[in-house]
Amino acid sequence: MKRTLCALAVLSLMAAAPARQPYSAARDGDVVHLRDTESQTVVSILPSVGNVAFGMTVRGASVLRFPYASVEEFRSTPRLSGIPLLAPWANRLDELGFFANGRHYAFNPDLGNVRGPRPIHGLVASARQWQVVDIESDATAAWVTSRLEFYREPAWMAQFPFAHSIDMTYRLREGTLEVATVVENLSSDPMPVSIGYHPYFQLTDSTREAWTIAVGARTEWLLSPDKLPTGEQRPITGLFPDPARIALKDFDLDHVFGDLERDGSGRATMTVKGRSQQLDVLVGPKYRAMVIYAPAPRPGQPSSSQNFICFEPMAAITNALNLAHRGVYKELQSIPPRGTWQESFWIRPSGF
Repeated sequence: MKRTLCALAVLSLMAAAPARQPYSAARDGDVVHLRDTESQTVVSILPSVGNVAFGMTVRGASVLRFPYASVEEFRSTPRLSGIPLLAPWANRLDELGFFANGRHYAFNPDLGNVRGPRPIHGLVASARQWQVVDIESDATAAWVTSRLEFYREPAWMAQFPFAHSIDMTYRLREGTLEVATVVENLSSDPMPVSIGYHPYFQLTDSTREAWTIAVGARTEWLLSPDKLPTGEQRPITGLFPDPARIALKDFDLDHVFGDLERDGSGRATMTVKGRSQQLDVLVGPKYRAMVIYAPAPRPGQPSSSQNFICFEPMAAITNALNLAHRGVYKELQSIPPRGTWQESFWIRPSGF
């Protein structure tokens, strides 16, 4: 009888004990970590430097390129790595200014926040003004949301005078990382959307020489020598005879693709595969273009130095602001006053 009562007591305690939470989200100083115990995936984000996700490991293997010895080194000399946001424009413009709503806006180079005569990668890639507004986990996911109030910064507004805020949410669920972006237009004029991301991916079971990629797009935008779209397009098969299986070693890529191939939910997929490891990058329908950056090793460079590939989700093609004004580009999106633009992309590892 006593044994029966003891057994019943143990069963009662087991029933009352909460199940182990499969997801967690926690801060460690300046860094936020999202964890998925089932898939053994950890995502690490540094809100104070561009809100960059600088780490994503799957069973201990890193799928994001982060060529720094420490977070402190990255903070002192940040360069593009991990998953940086490019805003309020992505990639290059063809002049020191841009067009919006039929009006020309000239940049002020004296402010020192516009890079080069072909301004590249926007203004916020390493911004320190991000603020964490929500960090949480439950039985289905772990996530963190941070906000950048662009309109508060005079030096940014002087270059891109559209008051707006950006919310970014990193959400880890079932081993897949979603990067969700919401842009709210706080200005009185429509705001053009030409943002994008520049994620650096890597595989650890093989080198670039063994990787194959699949490109879910139908067309390629032809580029001038300074990497600006000329306005001409051609079928992607002019570059890749078989877009579903491309040997990366045969290509030196810094190309812009459009007319993305969508599934029933409107998502397009790009894939890189090694011996067994694979990454699928899926983009929602408001990402209208994809830049693929995977430079071949230059003479004298070790091949290992280029063991990465960037699948870059883009709301519009390179130089879209100016090409749209000239009538060359027809897909530029715009946010009405007090309206929002919202879209996601997903990173789905397998074979780890």
